[in-house]
Amino acid sequence: MLRYLLPLGAFMAMAVFLALGLSRDPRAVPSAMLDKAAPPISLPLLHAPGQTLDVQSLRGQVWLLNVWASWCGPCRDELPVLRDAAQRHGIPLYGLNYKDKPEDAVAWLARNGNPYIASASDTDGRVGIEYGVYGVPETFVIDGAGRIRYKQLGLITPDIWRTRIEPMIEALR
Repeated sequence: MLRYLLPLGAFMAMAVFLALGLSRDPRAVPSAMLDKAAPPISLPLLHAPGQTLDVQSLRGQVWLLNVWASWCGPCRDELPVLRDAAQRHGIPLYGLNYKDKPEDAVAWLARNGNPYIASASDTDGRVGIEYGVYGVPETFVIDGAGRIRYKQLGLITPDIWRTRIEPMIEALR
């Protein structure tokens, strides 16, 4: 009898752990960067390679950093949401072009529309690593003190903007 109960108990324990794992949001990956200072971005801008994106100069305002690439399909899909949010809500939107060729990125923005005030070129992914980027697209909400307050993994949909990001921005203003 015991030899049947032991495997049954082990199976039940595994089933419980599986059920708990499946009930979690796969996009809810914790970020070690939350509530930490946004790392500096000393990279050339796509449209002005002689200039860099100065994170320190953005202190005093809430802003978004969107990590994107020309080879990323979901990045193109979220462009209308980002463009509308930046225009309608007056939120400064900056880009970090991740592991991409600058010429491909510039052509992609010309073809699909450029919602960014400026976009830095992170060809080797070094700055992306400092931000804890898992992949593209990802978007960070950065507060007036220069701290990362929210990280959105994946595509921003109108629903995600309305229920997660917009309330965070309003709370920080």
